[in-house]
Amino acid sequence: MKQCRMIISLFFATFLLWACGEEDEYTYPDLVTEMACLQTDAEGKGYQLLTDQGQVWYIPEQQQPLKLTPDSTYRVLSRYAPAGSSNGKQEADIYQLLSTISPLPLPESDYESIHTDPVSIQSIWRSGDYLNLILKVMVKEGEHEFSFIDNGIFTEEDGTQTLTLTLYHDRKEDVEGFYRKAYLSVPLWPYQNQLTSGDLITFRLNTYEEGMTARTFNY
Repeated sequence: MKQCRMIISLFFATFLLWACGEEDEYTYPDLVTEMACLQTDAEGKGYQLLTDQGQVWYIPEQQQPLKLTPDSTYRVLSRYAPAGSSNGKQEADIYQLLSTISPLPLPESDYESIHTDPVSIQSIWRSGDYLNLILKVMVKEGEHEFSFIDNGIFTEEDGTQTLTLTLYHDRKEDVEGFYRKAYLSVPLWPYQNQLTSGDLITFRLNTYEEGMTARTFNY
């Protein structure tokens, strides 16, 4: 019989909100792994997942993360298995909820100094109202600071607008010992009244392999 437990552990300001430990003989079902939004109720329990495609999954009470900020939304990397419906609600069994780094982008003028220490890109993709990143970061034991710089929206000659964002990464003199993964998700919904279909998003970051580079996505 599987036994689940709540785990809180710091990882680049990222928290494991829920993990499910299994006995050796337990067979995992086919799991869905994706970025999603965890919503909390008035008591601070994470009671439902909202996917970027608009699907709502209700979380069984015994698997709900506790002691979170009430009536809030957490961006998470989720691993779950659909589990049918109960009382007309679609439910999912949760196997892992990992909070991502997902602050709102800030203008460059809000920073005392700009740090763009290098990372390696595992993947970057657009999903719903977010730009998602899985990065590999060289670490030893120090804390790293991440955020997103809003470099502004520029209008091209053809009238198309381009939002430029930059990854802020300060490794705070941590030694480059080994790679760890960092999960980040850039909120794009603050730009819904400024950008339209056909506009572009350019995300800039400093990498070990390419130096300062960029990836561009359709809004």
